[in-house]
Parts: sequence; structure tokens; C-alpha cells
Amino acid sequence: MSLSKQIDKDYIEAYKAKATVKVAVLRHLKTAIKNRMVEDKSDALSDETVLDLIAKQVKQRKDSFDQYTKAGRDDLAKVEADELAALEVYLPKQLSDEELSAAIDKAIADLGASSMADMGKVMQALLAAHTGQVDGKKASGLVRSKLS
Repeated sequence: MSLSKQIDKDYIEAYKAKATVKVAVLRHLKTAIKNRMVEDKSDALSDETVLDLIAKQVKQRKDSFDQYTKAGRDDLAKVEADELAALEVYLPKQLSDEELSAAIDKAIADLGASSMADMGKVMQALLAAHTGQVDGKKASGLVRSKLS
């Protein structure tokens, strides 16, 4: 079953179960999928494109969570954390720190990267090879430390 169809199925189940947080999150996600379909003028999206949309929404929730936590708004931070948990179910398993470090080493070796000028190429290769499995901020910091 495609990821898009799985989201539709889960949305219906959440709606019937009156799981308000999950319904709201999946409704936003379904809207993002529909908007992308309209932009691309297509009838369906690949799982890779849907994963990209989910990753963007996860990043938005993490940023909002950080902002609310810094501002002392724990009530709003909790809502963002709940929504984040509902979204992360659809992402592939994240790479551990050791796996991420090994993937970065491999990308650096494959590309022959040796300086900070190659950071963009390394990040692009890393993110392409491990779609949805890498936290961009963490990866960026590690790549920067390995190339400097």
C-alpha cells in the first residue's frame, strides 16, 4: 500500500476513534499532499515525495516546539510534541549517531571531499542516500566537524 493511501486509511480510523490530535495532523498532511498534486498536475505522488512532505512538517513541528519551549509556553509545546509524535510514525527509522557518522564518512570518501567547500556536495549525497532518516542540523554539524 502506498504511503498516501496508508495516510488516508489512518485518517479515517483516527476520525472514527475521535483521536483529535491525529485527525488534525493527518488533515494537514492530506492537504499538503493535495496541494503538491495540484502543483505537479499529477493524480498521485510517489512515496518519496510524500516522505519529503512529512519531513517538512516534522521539521516545522520541531521548530515550533523549540520556540514555544524557549518562550515558556509549555501548553503549546505539548501540543506540538503530540503532533510531532503522530507524524514521526510515517518516517523511516532515524539513523543512530554511529550510523550517521559512518554514512558521512562514506559520503566523504565516495566524493573525495577534503574541505568545507565540499560540504554542500556531501550533505546532498547524504540526504539523497538516506531520505527521511537524517536530522539535517545534526548531520550538518558532523559534516562540518569532519571537513574542518
